[in-house]
Amino acid sequence: MTLRILIMEGNDPEGRARQKSRLGRTASENYAGCIRFLAPEVTTDICLPADDDFIVPDLHHIRAYDGVVITGSSLHIWQEKPAAMRQVAMARRVFESGVPFFGSCWGLQVATVAAGGVVEQNPMGREAGVARAIAVTEAGRAHPLLDGRPPVFDAPCIHLDAVTTPAPGTTILAANAISRVQAAEIRHAGGLFWGVQYHPEFTLSYLSRILLANLPIHVEEGKFASKEQGEMFCQDLSDLCHDHTLSHIAWRYGIGPELLDRRRRLTEIHNFIEHRVRPYAALRQAA
Repeated sequence: MTLRILIMEGNDPEGRARQKSRLGRTASENYAGCIRFLAPEVTTDICLPADDDFIVPDLHHIRAYDGVVITGSSLHIWQEKPAAMRQVAMARRVFESGVPFFGSCWGLQVATVAAGGVVEQNPMGREAGVARAIAVTEAGRAHPLLDGRPPVFDAPCIHLDAVTTPAPGTTILAANAISRVQAAEIRHAGGLFWGVQYHPEFTLSYLSRILLANLPIHVEEGKFASKEQGEMFCQDLSDLCHDHTLSHIAWRYGIGPELLDRRRRLTEIHNFIEHRVRPYAALRQAA
């Protein structure tokens, strides 16, 4: 069965240019690679709703897809700039379409605002590097989004903003001390969204490059005692990503299989494809 997934790139042109320069690929290109790893038969298209010339497509166009995914972004939705609000409008259209809907970090924030919730600067501060001790809620224990996750786990992350008021129709599936909404389901306007605040799509190497690109901020905020310490951490993450046998690095930073094993790290994206995209595609093609 051929599957089609539309990837909504969360960054504006400037953000995409920075990512290409610093990371080698945009958020949407990175997501497409993860999806193809999990399901090689999937065809992915990328749209750019942050751009000035973007026009929200009609329902017929969106319903030609078996799933829609929103990537992360360097934008801040509480600033209500046009590049962000176009994405909110697009998310509302996806909800209306009924097409399976997923997003990480910025994606969860956009879906929340589209459904009537609130996203602000996280009063607990920036969560950067590894989101620690994400605890699955009672509702999350039986939810297919987190199928295969242990009761408490770590995940790659980088975000300053957070959901402060969940939208009506939200079920919180996981939380930790920094973000009360780390994973959630949102039902709105006949549609269903699954999302996470962390980044299952980030390898440790990709994460290290993101941290390194903004190292002065992380030093200023106290994540690292010095530039040199931050550089060592980023290099260690990169080395560990390329050689999982470096157990001394894994032990030093408490990096376990939830981050090291590629399939385990991509659990939520895999579950979205298996539990939402494939069943939806089967029904659509049978109709």
